[in-house]
Amino acid sequence: MHRHLKRFVLAVALLACGLMLQVTAAAAQSRPSKLVVGLLPGESAPTVMRLNEPLRAYLEQRLGLPVELVVGANYAATGEALRFGRLDIAYLGPVTYILRSRSARLEPFARPSHQGVGPTFQAAIIVPADSPARTLADLKGGEVAFGDPASTSGTWVPRYQLLEAGLISGRDYTLRVLGAHDAVALAVSNHKVAAGGLSLPIYERLLQEGKIDPKSVRVLAASPAIPEYMWTFRDGLDPAFKEEIREAFIHVSDPGTLKVFRAEAFIPCVDSDVDRVRNWIEAIGRANPDAVPGP
Repeated sequence: MHRHLKRFVLAVALLACGLMLQVTAAAAQSRPSKLVVGLLPGESAPTVMRLNEPLRAYLEQRLGLPVELVVGANYAATGEALRFGRLDIAYLGPVTYILRSRSARLEPFARPSHQGVGPTFQAAIIVPADSPARTLADLKGGEVAFGDPASTSGTWVPRYQLLEAGLISGRDYTLRVLGAHDAVALAVSNHKVAAGGLSLPIYERLLQEGKIDPKSVRVLAASPAIPEYMWTFRDGLDPAFKEEIREAFIHVSDPGTLKVFRAEAFIPCVDSDVDRVRNWIEAIGRANPDAVPGP
């Protein structure tokens, strides 16, 4: 009897130790040793890292843990890294988010809002300053440069602008993929292509920084308002830690961090905020059935 009691006590002790280890492991998993933040390569990786350094420093101070920035090799790579849990959060354009969320449970939680226009931005189609083109229809038969194939403002919205003007890629113009907004601007500035599509805010910053000669290019057409990029959680991130991150963004007041995004503030966002872009993707898919990649 005494022997059985000893075995029972030992079993209870072992069970208690096991439960403690599970609780400890769960606690460790709930708050990782660092926050890994994914960024899209809209420009060169060093430029993207430099521009986002104020955000990294702010999050590190606010959350009290190291913050690592990771710039994907391309837009799809950043989306896939978030999908497979190699990133904790990522700043995704509407198209990248839409395409990746088809095969993963992603949760958007914050986006920048700007003075006068709210949580929107624009794309633009630019041409050399001496181009004879006066309307988008004048680009028929030419070569048009775009950024990454999954870029909202660097590919999809300019393609939609051209579609609205009656121009379909492959039939009415040649689509040339250059991978990044700055590469598109340089190609147009150097007369390598007839036109190029890119983010209007990035185009304006390139002019301000002197990376593009303002006398060498001009905007042929600006796009409709585009829903802003969204900060997005990976699936499986601990709810309590997600709330910490959400609060860090929604309550940011650091001028340096906000300036990078030209933002007055970060505001909450949800999946339906990008439905307008879904409609544009569908319109392009109807004109070019092979344009939209599968899940």
